[in-house]
Amino acid sequence: MTNKAFNITRRNALMGAAAMPLAAAASSPAFAAAEMMGIASTRFNRFKLGSFEVTALLAGTRTGPNPQSIFGMNVTPEEFAEASAMANISTEKAQFFFTPTVVNTGEKLVLFDTGLNAGGISGALKAAGYLPEQIDTVVLTHMHGDHIGGLMDEGSATFANADYVTGEVEYDAMDMAGNDGFEAKVRPLSEKTTMIKGGTSVASGITAMEAFGHTPGHMAYRLESDGQQLVLGADFANHYVWSLAYPDWEVKFDRDKAAAAATRRKMLDMMASEKIPFIGYHMPWPAMGYVEKRGEGFHYVPASYQMMMD
Repeated sequence: MTNKAFNITRRNALMGAAAMPLAAAASSPAFAAAEMMGIASTRFNRFKLGSFEVTALLAGTRTGPNPQSIFGMNVTPEEFAEASAMANISTEKAQFFFTPTVVNTGEKLVLFDTGLNAGGISGALKAAGYLPEQIDTVVLTHMHGDHIGGLMDEGSATFANADYVTGEVEYDAMDMAGNDGFEAKVRPLSEKTTMIKGGTSVASGITAMEAFGHTPGHMAYRLESDGQQLVLGADFANHYVWSLAYPDWEVKFDRDKAAAAATRRKMLDMMASEKIPFIGYHMPWPAMGYVEKRGEGFHYVPASYQMMMD
């Protein structure tokens, strides 16, 4: 006679075994609880451009509220909201990135812009394998605080061995403006600074491009090596949708809004027609992409692996 209390089938045995880990997990504490680390990203993005080595640096990032207080100032809230919804981005806040760039030409190590402060740019350089004292030339695209902020560290030059290059028009505009940032960060380096015009070569394969409007003498730079090209666009366009798709939208920080819009269209047309990628100082990290013509505006296409192939 079989005792039903002990009549265990193979199916029952398998089901019981499967349930045991779940029961143990429910009754036992975790070995170690992992703390929340917060949102994070890489600090650098390095790739080849011909014989150049280009390294974009994430020197800082922040979230800002009410983006229409900066972008699309000449359109209605409804138009701004509709355009944002089409691009799946919030109208309540926006993420901003600060992207200096290092170019190793094989002869010189050239840094374009310096971020918000010395700690940010030094940390990003260190993460990318560089030291501030290795920089040969610092190029300032313009004099806004988020581009000159890392020049000085507690009263001393952050880049002890560097010389400096900036646009002549930009320097002259700031020279008598009484700007605190300029006086504290740029003027102390004036004896080591060379002022240039558009079309000037900063180093072999690096040419200044006049991109006025954002500031009186704002410059972009064209890199060219072994037939490959890249534009370091700085702040000619400061958002991948609100500036590219709508280049005529006014931007708070553009000094001459009409000139800035004309510059945007000119540069975007050029890069779209010639299929030249660009690094934008405030584009979504890692800040590099292509431009496509789309309707009355342009479309930003982030670079994927194109620049990573040897």
